[in-house]
Amino acid sequence: MSIVQSEINIGLVGHVDHGKTTLTQALSGKWTDEHSEEIKRGISIRLGYANISFYRCDKCDYYTTEKTCRKCGGETRFLREVSFVDSPGHETLMATMLSGAAIMDGAILVIAANEPCPQPQTKEHLMALEIIGIKNIVIAQNKIDIVSRERVLENYREIKEFVRGTVAENAPVIPVAAQHKANIDVLIRAIEEHIPTPKRDETKPARMYIARSFDVNKPGTKPEDLRGGVVGGSLIQGVLRVGDEIEIRPGYRVTEGGVTKWRELTSEVVSLHVGAKRVEEVRPGGLIGIGTKLDPSLTKADGLSGMVLGKPGTLPPTWERFTLEVHLMERVVGAKEELEVEKIKTSEPLMLNVGTATTVGIVTSARDDVAEMVLKLPVCAQQGDRVAISRRIGARWRLIGYGIIV
Repeated sequence: MSIVQSEINIGLVGHVDHGKTTLTQALSGKWTDEHSEEIKRGISIRLGYANISFYRCDKCDYYTTEKTCRKCGGETRFLREVSFVDSPGHETLMATMLSGAAIMDGAILVIAANEPCPQPQTKEHLMALEIIGIKNIVIAQNKIDIVSRERVLENYREIKEFVRGTVAENAPVIPVAAQHKANIDVLIRAIEEHIPTPKRDETKPARMYIARSFDVNKPGTKPEDLRGGVVGGSLIQGVLRVGDEIEIRPGYRVTEGGVTKWRELTSEVVSLHVGAKRVEEVRPGGLIGIGTKLDPSLTKADGLSGMVLGKPGTLPPTWERFTLEVHLMERVVGAKEELEVEKIKTSEPLMLNVGTATTVGIVTSARDDVAEMVLKLPVCAQQGDRVAISRRIGARWRLIGYGIIV
């Protein structure tokens, strides 16, 4: 039996406790908060992933995640395999959400009907989608089961007012009760109609943004039984096969003759995983796991997340400093008070997100809409890439705009 690889990554974004993880479970059957601290605190901390197949019953036009139609009992037709990326909504975890947005092809913005709209991170997450360039959005109006009909309608009006003039202005608003899996069929229909699979180029050299990395060995494993490090993410172009040589940048830090440099890692693809299944090759779209021959101490605890993997000699350069053409927003979003965004100043630190990488840049020169900066951690990127820019305001990093690497 051939394994169908997921062909698209769809993010679930929105304010903390608006039901993103519950909605992911309603769609996929998987609870994505698996980290012990997440379970203890009841919030998402790391990016969560879940794969799901969409089906349609042509007889009664019903959309589902099951092979049998719940309405008429007939056989359903397979539509496509989808990967969901569940992002944390808490304001202190904005960098994690921005890293996840780099591998999203579309997004479901989850807005709870039991709170006034917009909440701070609802604003911030929508702005993040706009900055990173995600245009295909569906709005899930969640928790309609715990408020009155009048409140649902009032909340709908708040949502429409909030998204006016934004990238989500024409996004459909689908009322759901994720806890009871109510209206999930209508949400799936909206996803199918409004978040198409993007065109990808499989003829280009393979390239992947690394979003997670792991040491899969259990404590006490004998040296001869140790397995190499595993990296997870999404191919943005090309095809990867078991046995392929790979390169990872920026790689690792080395000091030679008192000079610190970054040297790329090289390895071989030992295994490929789609969900829990092993495959021989993977294509762009969807989330994949790659088993390597790397020392697992390099990949443990997301040690390589934010790096770029690809065919040796084809990756973009590693930047330890760069110049950005800066585009600032008028006001800071995400905080209770919306302050005016001041111009970038020389010597100030800024949090930068490029691809799945998060680093801090110290501004060495700022003039008009151009800023030069030295990076605390280098990034692998190419000229023309977008960089999300956040500034320290009070105790939090707040999104203030984006830059283009020039």
